[in-house]
Amino acid sequence: MAVAMVAGMFGLGLARSAEAATVGAGSYADTLPAGRSLPTGCGSISTNPRQWVTANAPAGAVPTNDWWSSILYKKTDCSYGEPLHAHPISYDTSGTGLSFSYTTTPAISGTATGVGEFHYPYVQDIQVGVAGLNSPDVKVDGWSDWTVTPYWSGGGRTMKATIGHGLPFGYFQITGGDARITAAGTPSVWSNSGATIGFTVNGHDYVAYAPTGATWAVSGTTISSSLAGRGFFSVAVLPAGGDRAALANTYGQYAHAHVTGTRVSYSYNPASSTLSTTYAFTTTARQGGATGTVTALYPHQWNHLTGSTPLAQTYVSARGQMKIVTGTQFTTSMKYTGVLPEVPAVGDGTGADLATVTGLLNAELGNPMDNRGDDTYWTGKGLGRAARIAEIADQLNLTSVRDAALGAIRTRLNDWFTASPGKTSRVFYLDPAWGTLIGYPASYGSDQELNDHHFHYGYYVAAAATLAKYDPNWAKTSQYGGMVDLLIRDANNYDRGDTRFPYLRDFDIYAGHDWASGHGAFGAGNNQESSSEGMNFANALIQWGQATGNTAVRDAGVYIYTTQAAAIQEYWFDVRDQNFPAAFGHSTVGMVWGDGGAYATWFSAEPEMIQGINMLPITGGHFYLGDNPAYVTTNYNELTRNNGGPPTVWRDILWEFLALGNGDAALANFRANSGLTSEEGESKAHTFHWIRNLAALGTVDTSVTANHPLAKVFSKNGARTYVAANITGAAITVTFSNGTTLNVPAGKTVTSGAHTWSGGNAGGGTGPSPQPTPTVTPTVGPFAATRYPQAGGGLPGAAGTAGTVTLAAANGNHDGTPVNAQIFTATGLTAAHNGGATAFDLFVDAGTTVANGVQARVSYDLTGDGSWDRVETYRYFATDPVAGWEHYTQAAGLQSSSGTLGNLSGGRVRVEVWNAIGGGVTTLGTGDRSVVRLPFG
Repeated sequence: MAVAMVAGMFGLGLARSAEAATVGAGSYADTLPAGRSLPTGCGSISTNPRQWVTANAPAGAVPTNDWWSSILYKKTDCSYGEPLHAHPISYDTSGTGLSFSYTTTPAISGTATGVGEFHYPYVQDIQVGVAGLNSPDVKVDGWSDWTVTPYWSGGGRTMKATIGHGLPFGYFQITGGDARITAAGTPSVWSNSGATIGFTVNGHDYVAYAPTGATWAVSGTTISSSLAGRGFFSVAVLPAGGDRAALANTYGQYAHAHVTGTRVSYSYNPASSTLSTTYAFTTTARQGGATGTVTALYPHQWNHLTGSTPLAQTYVSARGQMKIVTGTQFTTSMKYTGVLPEVPAVGDGTGADLATVTGLLNAELGNPMDNRGDDTYWTGKGLGRAARIAEIADQLNLTSVRDAALGAIRTRLNDWFTASPGKTSRVFYLDPAWGTLIGYPASYGSDQELNDHHFHYGYYVAAAATLAKYDPNWAKTSQYGGMVDLLIRDANNYDRGDTRFPYLRDFDIYAGHDWASGHGAFGAGNNQESSSEGMNFANALIQWGQATGNTAVRDAGVYIYTTQAAAIQEYWFDVRDQNFPAAFGHSTVGMVWGDGGAYATWFSAEPEMIQGINMLPITGGHFYLGDNPAYVTTNYNELTRNNGGPPTVWRDILWEFLALGNGDAALANFRANSGLTSEEGESKAHTFHWIRNLAALGTVDTSVTANHPLAKVFSKNGARTYVAANITGAAITVTFSNGTTLNVPAGKTVTSGAHTWSGGNAGGGTGPSPQPTPTVTPTVGPFAATRYPQAGGGLPGAAGTAGTVTLAAANGNHDGTPVNAQIFTATGLTAAHNGGATAFDLFVDAGTTVANGVQARVSYDLTGDGSWDRVETYRYFATDPVAGWEHYTQAAGLQSSSGTLGNLSGGRVRVEVWNAIGGGVTTLGTGDRSVVRLPFG
């Protein structure tokens, strides 16, 4: 069935082998590759998710990566789920009913200068159920764009409850017993009149609405009603402030108009560069003829609300103040401010700066992807790196570098987009049970937990968009365009008619941003760390849609991009300083949780990474990071404050971010530290190009928009520069909202200055010429033989701030084999071998631990082609049980070695340090302590 649907979608005849289904020239595996993992539910058992839904649930793929996913995924147990943070209410499920929490006081931990978190944690106020209900599990009876209907059955009783984002109501249908509300403490009843009862628990006001003719009885902590035998009711939490009895009456007008469906619709108007989004509710009147409902809007919604007037009262939430509107729908209107394939070369197109960027680009000829791993994420990072190089090289007419980068992209994508019998790596598998396309090797739970598909696949789609501009034939559905479209549909299916994948899997329509975890099974709800990698996916859709003429994909990208940019400003950056609790003390978070936020990451406590993870990758789709230049300074100043000084790792990412607020300062930083170690998805060529040109252009100007999706305006000292990119085969005129026009030839990017650059052969043709034999030019600047391991994995040629990293206890014998190693890497190295040998002086301290042994391995990839030409493993060094630094040097001697040394030509060096033996941790000095001396230069 899946193959037939693909055939219909792409208008292609598809062939099937024993293990592959073709899509144009590409293919995916239709049986699980040997040794690979499927999504796993409770107890790490691969499950069919439809065992947790009822016969009423919609057909097709089940949603994942949602605020309510834990009750469907059942990651932690086979019965219920974790708290569901819908806002303003949080919920929890158990065998006896649905529990409500309305937490208005944040719990804050950590410090204002270190790792810290704020949460509005689940604290039960009431539980709603049926007298005698004892359900062995909770199933899902249905869902819509931002609601879910859990279902209970047990003890001869049943219950359905519809809950959702923004809904202060929970709607219930029951059989077999009386409605029962159990309070966490004795409720304070402030109104009990017939079918309506108002009461307070934990300082929060609730109202329960039964059908006409019913009454509510109170006994201790229990409130119950026979519902006059009609089997439906609703419960709402009221906002604080004002006349609660009057508010209860207002809510009562909608109490029996149960929400039975929600649906978003959006429209991008290029002429006005406006995104209009309508959030609509379907209601079913259980009693009376009321339509519409009460809903609470997040800040990113009410800040752009049109045509509705909120009530005076507001709710408290983990996202800040929620404003209340009533009706059958509400609409927001946002300005789309444009993206570009890349920042234009207005500053590095001539003179010494051209020589600098040319040298840096030529150094990438041999390995533009800078391969660091073969899984979906690290392959994606490499593809993104190569795409940036191709875009810049094309601007500067370095066609050999451009074609090398495009060739690397094409070769790698073609490999991943081709399945064959027995192939287990660089292959995608379509799993019909979960409705997902999984790439193998998977990483970071992208297989078993369905995590991060938008993060990983966004890099693939973005690189494909770059390739499509120069090789439009490759992007046709009859070639590899169909495989790109499958990746898009998996991560965020834009086509409601395609039920193989859930609609907008990773994008939370009401919350306005992505969720990373497929199962969401955490007490704090679902989470997302790298909002900027989510935006990389959205930008990729805009670029791919524009390059291939697919306006449905382009407009989906504009919708996700524009909505999420607004959400990021509110919930990751809090640019208005209104949403984070005052005592939190940070101006940004590294992670957003369902019930709060954290100045933290999953992988590092370094401020550079906590803040930088919401900046990378830096592309022409990330100018939204500079929409508020003053906030750029605020964010960067927090980094230097928390770090105790300027950044020492990920300096390229952080300076590129700084350039969006102060290009001159960022450029000065780069020129003074051009020997920096690049972040894994970056290149020095791109870092210099980005910073140098923003120093010339100034900051983004969001007050002027264009009638074309690939356009941007910059302003410096009151002077504007207008930029537009045309990746079609015919000339266009781009008109900006202030009346300025740019005539843009086919396949070109132009600015309002005197510069015009190529944008690829978008007019057709067969693509770039074959890749030339690389000619590598040494990287600009002297080679540094002495390298300094840095916390975060860098191995730069300059000392950093003194610090430490921890080597995990061996708890076994790992002599000669790195296990839980700290890894330090330097890339892009060009220098002659001087005939010497590796030397190092590592500062190590095992404290008072007895019988620890630390070991090192140094590996050389001389040409940066991804293979290690020389590997040296040194004998482990037995540390003493006395606190204080010891020196582990090459004098310990080689345990083993392979290969031979030669000249470095765009090469890389990796240093791994780990505990080979012992039951305790060891501290390794970094920054300006430990050194590694390379035998080059």
